[in-house]
Amino acid sequence: MSCDGRLEASFENAPILPLDFGSRYILFSDCHRGDGRANDNFLKNEFLYLAALRHYYERGYTYLEVGDGDELWENRSMRKIKEVHPHSFEMLGRFFRDGRLYMIYGNHDMVKGKDAFSEKYFEQYYCDQRMCEHPLCPGMSFYSGLILEDSLGKKDIYVTHGHQASVMNSTFWKVNRFLVRYLWRNLEFLGVPDPTSAAKNNTRKAKTEKLLSKWAKEQEVLLITGHTHRPMMGSVDSPYFNTGSCVHPAGITGIEIEDRCITLVKWFLGTRDDQSVYVKREVLGKKVCIDEYL
Repeated sequence: MSCDGRLEASFENAPILPLDFGSRYILFSDCHRGDGRANDNFLKNEFLYLAALRHYYERGYTYLEVGDGDELWENRSMRKIKEVHPHSFEMLGRFFRDGRLYMIYGNHDMVKGKDAFSEKYFEQYYCDQRMCEHPLCPGMSFYSGLILEDSLGKKDIYVTHGHQASVMNSTFWKVNRFLVRYLWRNLEFLGVPDPTSAAKNNTRKAKTEKLLSKWAKEQEVLLITGHTHRPMMGSVDSPYFNTGSCVHPAGITGIEIEDRCITLVKWFLGTRDDQSVYVKREVLGKKVCIDEYL
C-alpha cells in the first residue's frame, strides 16, 4: 500500500469531532512516556507536561494525544510506565471522565490499536494519594486518526501521527520495533543515533514532511501530525502542521485550536527578575485561522 493509501486508511471510520467558534483543543504528541530509566526522555519534561495539562483542563480544552504517548518499542511493560508516571495518568483520567480525551496511536505504541490493550492497561491505575487502584479510562478507544469537521464547511482538520509516510514505521513496524528494542536502544547509550527514526535523521524527517504536506494539499484539508518531533506551523500556502514533541531538552511543544484558529505553543522554564523559576507558555510563529485558506 502506498503512503497515500496508508494515510487514507487512517481516516476510515475515524471519529468526527466538532470544529466551531466554541471549540477548544490542545494537541500534544510524542510524549514517549518511559519506565523511568536513563532512556526515559519524557521524565525530565514531565513537570512541564503536567503544568500544561492542568492549564488546559481548567480552561475547558479537550486533549488530543497524537500518537507515541507511551514508549512501547524500547519498553515491554506498560504496567511499569504507569507506575513511574502516576500523575500524568491521573491527568489523563480527569480529561477522560469529563469526556475531553481522545488518543491516537503512533508507530511506537501501535499495540494500542488492539481492544485488549485498553481493557488490560487503561481500566485503572494505582493512585498514590488514595493508596489503592482507581479508575483510569475504562472503555477507552485508541484511533489511527481523528477528523475535526469545520462547522462552516470550509476546511476540515485531519489529525494522525504521521508514521504512515514510512512503510517501515507502518506496514513493517514490527521490524523497526525489534531493531530499536534489541539494537539501537543499547547503542544509543554510546551516542549512536537510531537511523530508522524520522525524529533523529534529518533526511528522513524532510522526506516525511514532504509526503505529508503533499497528501494534505491533494486532499484539500489541513493536516496535523507528530512523529518527526519537529514543530511546524502551516501557512496560507501550506496545509501541514506538526505538534513537535514532549521530549525536547528545551521544553515541550503543542498545538492549540480555538475559535477555528491554530496556534503553535511551547512550554518551558522561565526566570523572573527575583531569580525564581516558573513554567512559561510562549507562542511560536503566527496564529493561522481556517478562513485564511479560502
